[in-house]
Amino acid sequence: MFNGLFNLEGKCAVVTGAGRGLGADIASLLAQSGAHVYLLSKDAGKLDDVAARIHRNGGACTPVVCDLLKDDQLERAFDDLPRLDILVNNAGTNIPARLADVTTRDLDFVINLNIRATFLATRAAVRKMLEGEATDDRVIINISSQMGHVGAPDRSVYCMTKHAMEGLTKAAAVELAPRIRVNTVAPTFVDTPMTQPFFENEQFKSWVFDRIPMGRLLSSDHVAAAVLYLASPAAAMITGTSLRIDGGWTAQ
Repeated sequence: MFNGLFNLEGKCAVVTGAGRGLGADIASLLAQSGAHVYLLSKDAGKLDDVAARIHRNGGACTPVVCDLLKDDQLERAFDDLPRLDILVNNAGTNIPARLADVTTRDLDFVINLNIRATFLATRAAVRKMLEGEATDDRVIINISSQMGHVGAPDRSVYCMTKHAMEGLTKAAAVELAPRIRVNTVAPTFVDTPMTQPFFENEQFKSWVFDRIPMGRLLSSDHVAAAVLYLASPAAAMITGTSLRIDGGWTAQ
């Protein structure tokens, strides 16, 4: 009974930003749990590496080269799916800077990937999900951040986009119930290739660890486990919620 609650056998999932780091680990765990995972990234070589890892572990996946900032590629990626049960909007970025120093180019890039692409992928996924027979076990999971609940210096744009993601999640959850559940996973800083350069700055490292009561960074495996939980039948009555895995950061 317990194991069955986390069984994704027969499900079709899409993970954006699946070519490395957190996205790759999420895709791997979903595949390990029985889903056929479509891996979306613009980097074909990295997709092949992730696909090979999944296949070695007995999972099923299909790499899909897709630049989410190009609308035609995004739409085609979802149109070509045979069906869709689970979407994980994982692709995102951050370009830290003091607010007064943020360039318009960086502002547009972060907004376009973190908000616009997430919205368009969600819209395409909802259209695909609603094509099928009426069931209530389809799921959208947005990878947000603790910064979707608080503020921080040098992260005005990132915080803005993650707050927007939390708002989209709540609105979509209300509109799409009961057929589609929509939630976010909101991690603290995760040890990934994207965050590692930040922690070379000792001042920044101290600032982060001083705000995490648990006293350590989050592993990508724990984020993937949270995604699996929200994607699974175990979370059948959870929608419009943000699952914060932040070591207590936002409890203060």
